[in-house]
Amino acid sequence: MLNYKGYHARVEYRPDDNLLFGRVLDLGDTVVFEAERAADVEAAFQGAVDDYLDFCAEIGKDPDRPFSGRFNVRLKPALHRAAALAAESGSESLNHFVQTAIAHEVERRGAAAA
Repeated sequence: MLNYKGYHARVEYRPDDNLLFGRVLDLGDTVVFEAERAADVEAAFQGAVDDYLDFCAEIGKDPDRPFSGRFNVRLKPALHRAAALAAESGSESLNHFVQTAIAHEVERRGAAAA
């Protein structure tokens, strides 16, 4: 996974074109890049991000920012109630309870969290 200025991309190989192709993840806007050689992939990704940010500035648009830290979660009502009660019994907010539970699960699965 590539990372630059808080943006992330995954690169795939497109055998029909003999190209490495990537897309910046988690944006409403579409930002793509490609390279013929693996050695050029990171520069292509960084150039695509810089071009996107420059274009947004040029047209006066706020660029999409991945992972604002806010998202909606849909739960079954019984699980929502159980989580709220567990949070209350621990004298913490539901938000803190959910954040702690997610952090625990991310750690359990060995994924990286900042």
